[in-house]
Amino acid sequence: MTDEITIPADLLPADGRFGSGPSKVPTEAMDALSGVGKSVMGTSHRKSAVKNQVGRLRRGLAELFALPEGYEVVLGVGGTTAFWEVAVFGLVEDKAQTASFGEFGSKFAKAIQIAPHLSDPTVVTAEPGSAAYLNAEDGVDVYATPHNETSTGVAVDVTRVAAEGALMLHDATSAAAGLPVDMAASDCYYFAPQKGLASDGGLWIALMSPAAIERAERIAASGRYIPAFLDLKTAIDNSRKDQTYNTPAVATVVLAAEQVDALNAAGGLDAAAKRCAESAGALYSWADSREFASPFVTEERLRSNVVVTIDFEGVDAAEIAKALRANGVLDTEPYRKLGRNQLRIATYPAVDPSDAVKLTRAIDYVVERLS
Repeated sequence: MTDEITIPADLLPADGRFGSGPSKVPTEAMDALSGVGKSVMGTSHRKSAVKNQVGRLRRGLAELFALPEGYEVVLGVGGTTAFWEVAVFGLVEDKAQTASFGEFGSKFAKAIQIAPHLSDPTVVTAEPGSAAYLNAEDGVDVYATPHNETSTGVAVDVTRVAAEGALMLHDATSAAAGLPVDMAASDCYYFAPQKGLASDGGLWIALMSPAAIERAERIAASGRYIPAFLDLKTAIDNSRKDQTYNTPAVATVVLAAEQVDALNAAGGLDAAAKRCAESAGALYSWADSREFASPFVTEERLRSNVVVTIDFEGVDAAEIAKALRANGVLDTEPYRKLGRNQLRIATYPAVDPSDAVKLTRAIDYVVERLS
């Protein structure tokens, strides 16, 4: 039986959490949360104790991403799914062009398609495992693409379409804090904190350029109907006060701030990206060297350093994941809608590269017993 396979302790990662989101939360961050818990949990989010944590997170993110002058860190309640709707109401004036090469890109495209106040978007598609690219188009005022497609493990560079007056939006849900980015190439780099920021869910975070802020303020003043919960102008105004319009998940704020401070202390985004590349590289080189495994993303330049997807042949990946889980190695299952015989492994900054190496040894051990 698969769940009766006992992997030797010396082959197991010290921390077996490899989920692509929610992701591993470091023990140090949990200890820090416990230390401040009584001062921030169960108290008003508009008082100084909580506002100080929000401000700490905003300052830390501005440092981590080396935000250009005039860019602001904006927060709201609800996660990336909520922010797609926020963008539909508050950033797209009429027509968008979106890149869809996995689940996250397709969901944002659909949100725009069904919005009754917007024109039909142009959706540039590519098969999962490859990438779609945006191109300048007349009449488009927003260009949007994932930076990293969480469902497939495809990453593309953050670049700007040469289109005067249009905004560039990048879904960084799983890319943030783990992949390099030149923020000047994006007007809205948005994400949730339960992946690279090693926190919990419940918030969206957007790094916004002056042009994006001006667009949000102009749309808000135009008389367009915008639900209060999704009003980007309201989120901007509250963020400038180090608070959110609705009561935030305070624990999420504290955990994210801990991770961001730790990353800044360890060398910032460059060091974090290097750490992720080391972990991912160990997994890709291992898969390339095995007859039963291969990277799902065939083009090396598109292979993500934060979400690694590996196909298997001649052995059931679901059984591998089941055996790993029975031994405390968690959340290596593939994205459900892809339906592939593969594992999906997160290599966010919180993951120790040595644990990624140990994971390959644990998989070898399981495969040998399943073959």
